[in-house]
Amino acid sequence: FSQTSCRQATLRRREFYEWLNGPGASLKQPLLDSTNYLGAYDKYGNLQAKKAEVEAEEPLPPETTSDLRPFPLNKYFRSQPVLSEELREAIYQRVKRDGATVSLASVEFGVSNERVGAVVRLKQMEKEWIAQGKTLAAPYSKAVLAMVPTTPYIDPSLPGNKGKRPINHEPINDLPVHPATRQQLFVPVAESRQFTRADAGKAFDNNLLPADDRIPHPELVQAERELASGLSFEQRRQLAENRFAAEQAKKKKEAQKKEAEEAALRTVPQRRWDYVIQNINAEAVGKSERSYKGVGWRYGFPHEDRKKGQVKIPTKVE
Repeated sequence: FSQTSCRQATLRRREFYEWLNGPGASLKQPLLDSTNYLGAYDKYGNLQAKKAEVEAEEPLPPETTSDLRPFPLNKYFRSQPVLSEELREAIYQRVKRDGATVSLASVEFGVSNERVGAVVRLKQMEKEWIAQGKTLAAPYSKAVLAMVPTTPYIDPSLPGNKGKRPINHEPINDLPVHPATRQQLFVPVAESRQFTRADAGKAFDNNLLPADDRIPHPELVQAERELASGLSFEQRRQLAENRFAAEQAKKKKEAQKKEAEEAALRTVPQRRWDYVIQNINAEAVGKSERSYKGVGWRYGFPHEDRKKGQVKIPTKVE
């Protein structure tokens, strides 16, 4: 409170002290075996015992019954849904047995990529513990799952579930906030120019991709665009298969390149560390002797920025 020299208290200050010494005095000490909330009293400071008894006698909705709440005395607590045990097992079998990618399983079950990876790792550890004869805390897991809402698994093989879509557990295309986008920018743009999402990304950072490319599942955006363009189901399926085949070929090529690079290295094991030796061709520096493939490219050839006669300004516009 402001320390003013005025002897006359304001109206709000007088009302505050009247409430503090009147109805608010009941909140000074807690109630016996109960909580002491402001909503339990009326405006005169009287405990609403009858109202509390009526609320206690009224049955709660099905989703807020005591078996779905970790804190039965707090009827306002709402837990976030978790994956059911059947859905976790289905995700694990889809990835490990059927060989589906994490991205594909994420789209099929409506679960984020990070959660799918976590489920597969934990399920794999669970299988290993069962094989080793370790005891699992199954009763504890069942008790926790009984107290919180769960996302069920819709088995498409069952007759009643034919054609039903899975229940999305969470948004799978949420974007994390990039550090470069936390600042506010004012970029002047000509009226005749079309300012796209790619331009917005470059305004924040030159290497920042647009949202359509940074989302976890850009193929869903492409599928919606193809659907809006009026393509038939067979055409969209063929395009999706072609994109999947191109992606697999790219991954295979990258894996082969990595294996070739590792095969070109010769490792000499030692007691404390290993020596890794790679064959280098001295002629790989090229005619300019500045190729990154040659020896000493990083340390052996100095830059000529400070040499006299060097042109340091652009000579053409690309």
